[in-house]
Amino acid sequence: MKIDFVSEINKLRKEKNAVILAHYYQDADIQNIADFVGDSLALSQQAAKTNANMIVFAGVHFMAETAKILNPDKKVVLPDLKAGCSLAESCPPNEFKNFIEKNPNHIVITYINCSAEIKAMSDIICTSSNAKKIIRSIPPDKQIIFAPDMNLGKYLMSITGRNMLLWNGACIVHVDFSIDKLLQLYSVHPDALIIAHPESEAHILKTASFIGSTTALINYVKKSPAQKFIVATEAGILHEMQKESPGKILIPAPSINDNTCACSECGYMKMNTMQKLYLCMKNEEPEIIISEEIRKKAFTPLLRMLEITERN
Repeated sequence: MKIDFVSEINKLRKEKNAVILAHYYQDADIQNIADFVGDSLALSQQAAKTNANMIVFAGVHFMAETAKILNPDKKVVLPDLKAGCSLAESCPPNEFKNFIEKNPNHIVITYINCSAEIKAMSDIICTSSNAKKIIRSIPPDKQIIFAPDMNLGKYLMSITGRNMLLWNGACIVHVDFSIDKLLQLYSVHPDALIIAHPESEAHILKTASFIGSTTALINYVKKSPAQKFIVATEAGILHEMQKESPGKILIPAPSINDNTCACSECGYMKMNTMQKLYLCMKNEEPEIIISEEIRKKAFTPLLRMLEITERN
C-alpha cells in the first residue's frame, strides 16, 4: 500500500510534538510541509526558541548539530545522517586546531557551516546574514581568523575593510558556477539582474547587481522593480523565491559541469526525501548525538552570535 507521506508526517508531528525545520535548499515538497523554512541564521533562531519535544531538521548535518547544541534536552533527528556539507568537510578539526595554535592571539570567527568540533574551537559563530555585523563587533586592534569559507571571507574583507586570516575552505556548489556560461546566459537575457550568494567566487560576485544570504536574495527579488533574475546559489532557493515573487522570472545560474538542467544543486541537501523524513519521525532516528564537552564549548560562540545579532 502506498503511503501518503504528507498525511502521515502531519500525524506524527502532532503525536510527537515535533517541529520540522527546513532549509531553503531542500526539495519543494519538504519545504512545503515544514513548520519553518529559512536560512542558517533563522533556523538557528527557531531552534533556540522552540517548545517542541523533537526537532526534525530537514537540512544537512551541521544544521542539525547546531540545533542539538542549542537544545541539549531535546531529541534532534536528521532524515539522512549522510547529508553532510562540502564546506564543513573542508575544515578537519585536527588541522584547524593546528592552524589556530600556529596563529595565536586571534579572535576565531567561524561560519556556521562547520562541524560541532570546529564551533567548539571558536570565539564566535556567524552566518552570511549577520557576518558583517559580527566582524564589526570585534575591536579594530584584534586580529581575526575567519573559517572555513575563503570566498565568503574575501568578500567580507572587501566590505568591512578588516584584514582577516582565512582558512582555505569552500562550498562545492558555489565554486561550481561557470563564469563563461553565466555571461553567455546573460547575453541571452540582458534584461535580467544577476544576484549571488557570497560563498561564490569573486569573478561571479563581480557580475552581480546584489550579493546576499539566501534570505536577503529572496527579499531583494521581492522588493526589486526588476522582473527577471539570474540566481547564483543552490537552485532549491527558487521554490521559496517564486512563492514570494510569483510574477517574476527566475533563472538558475549555470554550473561548470552540468549541461542538462544548467543549475547548481547540493547533492547532500537533496539526500533528504519525504520518505526519509517520514521514517525519521516515525523511528526517531537517525538521532544527532554530541558529547557534552563539545556541546558546551560550541554553545558559547553560538550564544554570542545570537546575542550580537539581536542588538540594535
